[in-house]
Amino acid sequence: MRAIRAWFDEQGFFEVETGILQVSPGNETHLHAPRTELVGPDGSRVSRYLRTSPEFACKKLLAAGEQKIFEFARVFRDRERGDLHLPEFTMLEWYRANAGYDAIMADTIVVIAHAAQATGIGSFVFRDKRCDPFAEPELLTVASAFGRFAGIDLLATINGSEGDRAALAAAAKDRVRISDDDTWSDIFSKVLVEHVEPHLGQGRLTVLFEYPAPEAALARTKPADSRVAERFEVYACGVELANGFGELTDAGEQRHRFTASMDEKQRRYGERYPLDDDFLVAVAHMPEAAGVALGFDRLVMLASGAPRIDQVVWTPPAGEA
Repeated sequence: MRAIRAWFDEQGFFEVETGILQVSPGNETHLHAPRTELVGPDGSRVSRYLRTSPEFACKKLLAAGEQKIFEFARVFRDRERGDLHLPEFTMLEWYRANAGYDAIMADTIVVIAHAAQATGIGSFVFRDKRCDPFAEPELLTVASAFGRFAGIDLLATINGSEGDRAALAAAAKDRVRISDDDTWSDIFSKVLVEHVEPHLGQGRLTVLFEYPAPEAALARTKPADSRVAERFEVYACGVELANGFGELTDAGEQRHRFTASMDEKQRRYGERYPLDDDFLVAVAHMPEAAGVALGFDRLVMLASGAPRIDQVVWTPPAGEA
């Protein structure tokens, strides 16, 4: 952590500390957050959520004029536990104003290498897979990965920025089990997890980029091809380490995406999270920017050779032996 902080300082970044309690924890369909209540002096109660990411707060700072910021943030997730997941963990996020996502992509590779160098480890190891964090990374578009590892022409299943569920179901029917209520995104995720991710980050880091537009989340779509977005993820040993965006600055489009995601969350889980209107106002005032979220505990796990993420935190989740 000291080595990474020193690198950010050398690059002219400011470290920030944003609030954990939020009006909205994030508006992705499958993202779940712990909820609490604040009690006022008069006994009034208001709902708040423990953040799943500092993203909303950091982008408000970009809109207020900050240029280069980073945060080691404690974040929280419900419905997540396993060798790679904890209900509470550390997310390292950073943002560059007036920069494209290729710049933040390059940052990510450097940060991962600094972490490996700080521990003195020569390579990452996880479940008998190895990755050299100092080697030139593999750059692979999502469309190319689907073609190579699943034999699917992914872009042929996207019209404009919308996924064609029937087309992807037909292309993937011999690759994954498809349920009647699976959406385009569900099928995409199944193929990604079962057929693509196991091949990524083998021998060297993989930067998987140009995510399909239906999976853009908070990223802008590419001006030259609306079927793909300025979104990337970085993998080592088949493990996703980082997720970055060329940031969307169209508040109307962001509201539309959030509303659609919350409609789907309501259909699936019977709940929805409120939209943070202050965040949406900030989106409209943000400069061009790029940002990335890196799972710091996962990075430490790989850099230390630990087989499980709970072996690299100071204390295990409360209530677990």
